Amino acid sequence: MEYTKLGQSELQVSRLCLGCMSFGQKQGEERAAWTLNEADSRVLIKQALEAGINFFDSAFAYGSGLSEQIVGRALRDFAQRDQVVMATKFLPRTDAEIEQGVSGTQHVMHHVDQSLKDLGMDYIDLYICHMWDYRTPIEEILQGMGQAVKEGKVRYLGFSNCYAWQLCKVNQLARDMGIPQMVSLQGHYNLIFREEEREMIPYCHDAGIALTPYSPLASGRLVKKQGEVTARSSNDHVLHAKYDRSAAQDAVIIARVAELAQRYGLTTTQVALGWLLSKVTAPVVGATKSRHLSEAVAAVGVKLSAEACAYLEEPYVPHQLVGVMEFNHA
Repeated sequence: MEYTKLGQSELQVSRLCLGCMSFGQKQGEERAAWTLNEADSRVLIKQALEAGINFFDSAFAYGSGLSEQIVGRALRDFAQRDQVVMATKFLPRTDAEIEQGVSGTQHVMHHVDQSLKDLGMDYIDLYICHMWDYRTPIEEILQGMGQAVKEGKVRYLGFSNCYAWQLCKVNQLARDMGIPQMVSLQGHYNLIFREEEREMIPYCHDAGIALTPYSPLASGRLVKKQGEVTARSSNDHVLHAKYDRSAAQDAVIIARVAELAQRYGLTTTQVALGWLLSKVTAPVVGATKSRHLSEAVAAVGVKLSAEACAYLEEPYVPHQLVGVMEFNHA
């Protein structure tokens, strides 16, 4: 495993971050069709630690804290607290909170306390705003995030699912308010979705902000064989909403991933992740099977030539915004 500093923080993180969205089955949720129970989740968490992964990413949104609970218990059993970097995320204010007059600051503080309880930890290494809250003054959100750092509940702050101008505004306000700036950005970025390259990635490079993108394999689209069906591909409507509409144009890139894998004796995961690892700090990689994790770890250290990268990138055409960014905008 390779390690690097997370942006301008003092955190040393593995080049892969284990995404924990698939950990925790909750009856009644659509995601229960493809998520793992606690026993199976623990196997993957232990495997990740043994492979040298020290960076874990969860969120309150993942089973309303169930993922955090499972990850927290496993890390307490398998690792020392100072050996791991724990990231988690909080959602925007709910309708009920708005009706009750709960401020953005109160909302953040409530969520950080709940995540600490669910994780069974005294502090969170990286606390991330899961998405822009268009119904709450951003100053209130930042005040809560800053307060969490001041009280020692959080070490560093990050943002996810936003536009470049929003992240720039956040960091300027943080400077003005005397609050720590964001050290990382968790956005949607992979070989078949590269819209972050227009504004966000250049801004993050200029500002020294770490890139920890999610969906690095496009929910498996980049690495599955044609016609291959999994429990997730059959049941995850978010996956289909993200990638179905651009399937025809993406097929050219997916074919090139498979072509290069065969040419160089690599797996498709090594090619797709190898490309991404040349661009970012630490992609957030999910796994529901041991081999998924093993294949991702094998991608660390893969160095594709400039010609190979250009070959993979050449067919890309502009994509519509999808997922969270499609529906949450001013």
